[in-house]
Amino acid sequence: MWVTWGRAVKLLRSQLQQWRPLCLGREYLCLGKVDTPSAKPPWNVLFFGTDHFAVESLKVLSTSRKSDDPVVQTLEVVALSGDVPVKRFAHQNSLPVHSWPPDISHRQFDVGVVVSFGCLLPQKLISKFPFGILNVHPSLLPRWRGPAPIFHTIMQGDEVTGVTVMQIRPHRFDVGPILSQEVYHIQKKLTSDELGEVLAVKGAEMLIDTLKNLCEKLQNKKEQNTMGTTFAPKINKSLSWLVWEEQTTESIDCLSRAIGSRIPLRTLWMGRTVKLLDYVGRCHNVVPDGSGKLLPGSVFYLKESNILSVRCKDGWVGFRSVLLKKRLTAADFYNGYLHQSVKSPYGQPAHGLFVSGRTLQPNDDNSEHKINVTTRPT
Repeated sequence: MWVTWGRAVKLLRSQLQQWRPLCLGREYLCLGKVDTPSAKPPWNVLFFGTDHFAVESLKVLSTSRKSDDPVVQTLEVVALSGDVPVKRFAHQNSLPVHSWPPDISHRQFDVGVVVSFGCLLPQKLISKFPFGILNVHPSLLPRWRGPAPIFHTIMQGDEVTGVTVMQIRPHRFDVGPILSQEVYHIQKKLTSDELGEVLAVKGAEMLIDTLKNLCEKLQNKKEQNTMGTTFAPKINKSLSWLVWEEQTTESIDCLSRAIGSRIPLRTLWMGRTVKLLDYVGRCHNVVPDGSGKLLPGSVFYLKESNILSVRCKDGWVGFRSVLLKKRLTAADFYNGYLHQSVKSPYGQPAHGLFVSGRTLQPNDDNSEHKINVTTRPT
């Protein structure tokens, strides 16, 4: 009896020596034998992504496989349908591509990485990764949860932002515990495109650092603060309508830098939509003597600088061209529309009035967005 028990203890000790700590899902449990996934790099990674922001992280992961001290051993990609940048990069670099949702086996990959993917991940998928799924998010969570944090950061005039590497939780966006977070101080006049490029590089660097020290990062993860949560929904054309009576020069500047490269700012001229292009910023010394107090939306043509200057709540902003039926320079708009519709005293610049918005009709070319913008009295 005692001999049998002693042998059992020795056998148990021998088995225990083969065991090692394994990070499993959200907890750290000593559950893995030597034939389980390794608790240190290099990792077998499945990457989920779509756009150019995601490609930067995918590039760094791909490069890591070939380094002297690799963080990634195998790398495969999940991409949505269509010719998205992540899928193009994967094909160009001979990375296997899975369609969404991926058909993978339990523990086929050690860890998942999500960057700008746009689909909620279910628990049954997350549980297939022993170390869970990480997400690179371009904001200081919990500020700007959602699909468009960079646009809202610029649009709201934030002076500080950053990148968060967090752990994905099922069926919810951007609520998981934080593994790593770094601050970035935004330079003045930075556009959303420029900020996206900066944060994409920073996010890729942080991702590699997190994967190098994954078990330590998971052990020290922290839940997000319940205070200071803001949301960053997708941008749409409704944001582009200017409300001259309410928006300041600063808010129009932020809006232009946030969405101007994708969605031109808009207003109305004599009932017709005008897209305002080539924003130049705040204008000074616009109003000639004797013009009196001008309404928001008043537009002057400044011949010396070839700019259309528009009155807003607290000043004037300028544009070098517009799109009406076709693209027109400021001079073209003045000659074809502004000068023809407004008679000005001799020697004074001609000026008219842009109207601040409208309600789109069902037959409008933008009606698919279902935008309702209140028409402002002038």
